[in-house]
Amino acid sequence: MSIGILSIIIFLPMLTALILMVVPLHSRATRNVAFGVSLCIFALALYVYTHFDLTGALQFQESYVWIKSYGITYSVGIDGFSLIILMLIATLIPSAYLLLWNNSRSKSYWINMLFIQAGVSGTLFSLDLFLFYFFWEAMLLPVFMIIGLFGSGNRVFSTLKITIYTIMGSLFMFVSILYLGVAHYYEFGVWSFALSDLVNISTLAREQKILLFFGFMLAFAIKIPLFPFHSWLLQTYSNSPTGGVFLLSSIMAKLGVYALVRFMMPLFPDLFVEFSIYFVALGLFGLVYFGIAAISQLNIKKMFAYSSASHLGFITAGVFALNIQGMMGSAFLIVAHAIATGGLFLLVGVMERHLGIRSLNGLGGIATKAPWFTLFFAIMLFCTVGIPGTNGFVAELLIVLGIFHYNPYLGMLSALTVLVAASYMFWVFQKAVLVKSDNDVSNMKDLRFHEILGLAPLAVLILAMGVYPDLFLYKIEPTLQHYLIDILHVGVK
Repeated sequence: MSIGILSIIIFLPMLTALILMVVPLHSRATRNVAFGVSLCIFALALYVYTHFDLTGALQFQESYVWIKSYGITYSVGIDGFSLIILMLIATLIPSAYLLLWNNSRSKSYWINMLFIQAGVSGTLFSLDLFLFYFFWEAMLLPVFMIIGLFGSGNRVFSTLKITIYTIMGSLFMFVSILYLGVAHYYEFGVWSFALSDLVNISTLAREQKILLFFGFMLAFAIKIPLFPFHSWLLQTYSNSPTGGVFLLSSIMAKLGVYALVRFMMPLFPDLFVEFSIYFVALGLFGLVYFGIAAISQLNIKKMFAYSSASHLGFITAGVFALNIQGMMGSAFLIVAHAIATGGLFLLVGVMERHLGIRSLNGLGGIATKAPWFTLFFAIMLFCTVGIPGTNGFVAELLIVLGIFHYNPYLGMLSALTVLVAASYMFWVFQKAVLVKSDNDVSNMKDLRFHEILGLAPLAVLILAMGVYPDLFLYKIEPTLQHYLIDILHVGVK
């Protein structure tokens, strides 16, 4: 039995973390090994990207029997949508290591980072719903460890709150997965949890499908988070260490959106279409609601937390627009938002390390002290706002076009609401960075070489994807058309 490249991407970080747990290395050596593994994963992801064929079919598939008596298999594969998220993760995590280089003296911090990368990759590649649930849960524990051990403020309460929320959502999803497995057994006489088999179930009543649909939706809505399942967001982001916030906002939240497309569209195509209007409206409401909430914040971490939720609502609206423009815009904004928000949270961590300040009232004039910091902060912020020339602009334009094509009135509303982010992002940049004040920011130091090295690829991606988006869009378009035509059966509108 040969092990494929996707399995190596999943298990290399996991095996390394297990070895590091028992090998007596100090924190710095552990960090160096973990960073080296992240570079290896990037190289493997780049190989997958360059050898990926432009079709809507799954590629690099592997399938091995896991629990034979219940039809549970270790089955993994990748399509264009998961490919773009794989490259996102493979690029972001090495950059995060460079920005977090001196942030922790604890060996367990870096070991948990490796476990998270393994869990995220497993979730991304899973084609068996039981396997998906296994990795979905596995990636949560190391995040809780990072928040609980290295957070600030009332970190224990924050960890408990997000744990209860996610376990509750995951429990409903797990029950739905088991129900589908049992339904497949009663209809076909064999057990299976493979997505390709479960989509063939035809005996479920409408009421049953609705309950199962919302069982999955609850888990993903909490992860994203969508309104009104966001009450864990503010305290968790505020009390988490920089690495924890980065992982939650830039990577794990995006998997909630990915799962909507990867699992819910093929499993419940009729309900996905039927309820789409409500989720487009809910996504736009979240865009405005979280944007207004962000305006009222003086704590930068809390402001960016609400900004992240606002953009994720917009991404969700694009997915439920059910046309190629909206879905491509959502996929593009997943990448753009992850890069920009991840970069902003990492930069806030740098600023907090030097100044110990999170409030806008204690900042001002950072540009004169840290020009490199200012440059990268501006690029990330402009991407978040959607300034032309950045990938954020391309993504938001496509989503607005998609929503407009879905419903002209909602399209006009979405075009107006994207201006909400500009109202507070430019204010943050002006007040914290550009305008001098009486606040003492003399301890602010400019970015070091390894921090510049970590942020440079992110800035290049923001600009390259903004200037020449077709270089990236062509990889995902066949997959998204496949979802819309062959799986969803609604056609490309």
